[in-house]
Amino acid sequence: MDSMNHVQTQMQQARNAYDVQSLDALRQGAQKNDKQALEETAKHFEAIFVQMMLKSMRAAEDVLADENSPFNSQEVKFYRDMHDQQLATNMSASGSVGLAEVIVQQLDPQRSNVMPANLLRNDGNLSTINDFSRAKVSMAQNRGLAESSAELLQGPQKKPGFESPEEFVRNLLPIAQQAAEKIGLDPKAMVAQAAVETGWGQYLIHSGDGQNSHNLFGVKASRGWQGEKNYIDTLEFEGGTAQKTKAPFRAYGSFEESMNDYVNFLQASPRYQQALQRTDDPATYFNELQKSGYATDPAYADKVMSVYNSERLSAESNKLNTMRSAL
Repeated sequence: MDSMNHVQTQMQQARNAYDVQSLDALRQGAQKNDKQALEETAKHFEAIFVQMMLKSMRAAEDVLADENSPFNSQEVKFYRDMHDQQLATNMSASGSVGLAEVIVQQLDPQRSNVMPANLLRNDGNLSTINDFSRAKVSMAQNRGLAESSAELLQGPQKKPGFESPEEFVRNLLPIAQQAAEKIGLDPKAMVAQAAVETGWGQYLIHSGDGQNSHNLFGVKASRGWQGEKNYIDTLEFEGGTAQKTKAPFRAYGSFEESMNDYVNFLQASPRYQQALQRTDDPATYFNELQKSGYATDPAYADKVMSVYNSERLSAESNKLNTMRSAL
């Protein structure tokens, strides 16, 4: 037997699914750029593909199999899988599937009529057509971005409602006195919480047409809320990590409505009753609010108390008290 026939015989033996050593003949043939090795390798790839299909079919069959059947044992399945693997190899060798032939044509176009994409002509107007297609895609993307930007600009946003923190306190502290009195809370504590929620009035929610929602306490619009609402991005803490999300928030006609609704919101919810029992102590009150789930920020109570004890809030509060005493 000459060397060529010997190599071919080794390749045919490699079709045995469990003859691992004979697969070395494929490696040797590939190193010599042997076309026969290419065909055999393509058939092995096809066999793997067929085996995957048979395995999926067997898995579906096993679902309906009788657990008590002697043909459903692990030993039977072991030999069945071996049979399927060899069957896949024999099917690929016979050319009944055809996938191996397509692979050979793609990898060796000189022996077939299949022309790979990298050998296609690039003359004519192909480049112009591609440029036109890219331009169309770019135009569509830009138009989509422009529409999204316009939509974003027209949607609810957070805008300043006061020129300065001092103006924020001067305008809200007198309004807070009446609302805070309903639950026995220091009006300064209510303003401090509003300052934390709105950044001293610099991040008040405004509707798409620019109307101020007057939402001072970040009260969301639940399903039972019948008034106006605005959807806007907000940060929520989950497991100590800030997550950006979009949520609906209540909208009011005035800051007075916002403060009164804040009080009503707390009084109507059973979860905040323990906090309402400690309004005489702002620090305890805000800690209880945080524990009850009013805010997901783990440092919420500390932030509010920091503003409550700040010199800025105390100074403006003292000024208003002095003016009130003079009157």
